[in-house]
Amino acid sequence: MRHGFPYLRPGMTVGLLGGSFDPAHMGHVQISRAALAQFGLDRVWWLVSPGNPLKRHQPAPLEQRMAAARAIMRHPNIHISDAEAQLGTRYTAQTLRHLRRLYPGVRFVWLMGADNLAQFHRWRDWRQILDTVPVGVMARPGDRISARLSPAARIYAPYRLKGSESRLLAHAQCPAWCFVNVPMVDASSSAIRARGEWSASQERRAKTGADDHS
Repeated sequence: MRHGFPYLRPGMTVGLLGGSFDPAHMGHVQISRAALAQFGLDRVWWLVSPGNPLKRHQPAPLEQRMAAARAIMRHPNIHISDAEAQLGTRYTAQTLRHLRRLYPGVRFVWLMGADNLAQFHRWRDWRQILDTVPVGVMARPGDRISARLSPAARIYAPYRLKGSESRLLAHAQCPAWCFVNVPMVDASSSAIRARGEWSASQERRAKTGADDHS
């Protein structure tokens, strides 16, 4: 096993929730806990990305976002990971290829909010993602209709599992995806940044760090 990566035994089911987590919030916490239950997963990893190729806004430093994520998400089966930075990958399809090589026999499931499904067809190698790992889509407030009408949802409609079959997703033959409705906290990283709460938190963290080294 590569240094710095947690042990996973063959046969385990692991959900991967990618994003900038700039910052992580209770919506991420709730979607992760729901994914463990809804899809019958053994683990969920938060893949905190170095940056998002689709966004102009560049996030806060990775170490700050990792620290904030660990502070808000405390669960024995949810792991906060900087795998993309360690692997040197920029796109989801690349990350998945590396992880599948590192963990033969582990069943990975890509997790996303319904808002991401709505623009999934813009992701690099998005078909490859759907063709190689099951995808679990978690509905967020206001995103259900646009997600279900998205190009990816229409093209892969024959491979969609019913919500009642969600616990079968991790072991389904690809392509396979499942859309589930879960109650969620109506929170977003962009709203937190707009209110200035994240920048204030970074300033406090920076001041604390400076005090510790003074």
